[in-house]
Amino acid sequence: MHVTFSKCANVRISRLTISAPGNSPNTDGIHVSGSTDVKISDSVIRTGDDCISIVSGSRSITATNIVCGPGHGISIGSLGANGAEHTVSDVLVDTARLEGTTNGVRIKTWQGGKGYARNIIFRNIVMDNVKNPIIIDQNYCDSPKSCGEQKSAVAVSGVTFQNVRGTSATAVAMDFDCSRTVPCRGITLQDVHLVTASGAPAKTFCRNVNLSKYGTVVPSTCSS
Repeated sequence: MHVTFSKCANVRISRLTISAPGNSPNTDGIHVSGSTDVKISDSVIRTGDDCISIVSGSRSITATNIVCGPGHGISIGSLGANGAEHTVSDVLVDTARLEGTTNGVRIKTWQGGKGYARNIIFRNIVMDNVKNPIIIDQNYCDSPKSCGEQKSAVAVSGVTFQNVRGTSATAVAMDFDCSRTVPCRGITLQDVHLVTASGAPAKTFCRNVNLSKYGTVVPSTCSS
């Protein structure tokens, strides 16, 4: 990782330029762990992993005016690996441009974990040829072996995607793959417009998610 903040408070990060090859492994740009009141602004991050990753114990995190790509996008998590209890809350990502990333704005949690990811807002986001522009994955499994379904999960709730626009490099532009036992709740979509990079209509995948939509939402949402 390039820059890491662990167990910190009152952090201000601005005007950073972080660069690594797109195929370089585990080269997160800015990694925030166990920290509070962190403000990241006016930065360009081009790496081989998450541009910004926010993991357990973090709250009151703000990222504004971010350019990201290549990389794996802007991520909450992963959370809940090996049955751990992890928490992240009160995150705002406002005004970001993602270019050619393998994910856009993402929340990723392992089956079998505990805790929560809640009160998270992604707004004013532009996607340029991004795979999985909007994704909540409660079945994250970064392992050569199948993880399998488990009874517990990190609860994901109170997540808003507002004014997210641009092009998707995958047919599915919005992917909500949530836990059967601990579904995603209070997920809001407002003024979203995503099409495939070719201009063709994109799709939404929904599993075990409670969705609300306001304004125009493209692609259309699905029931689960």
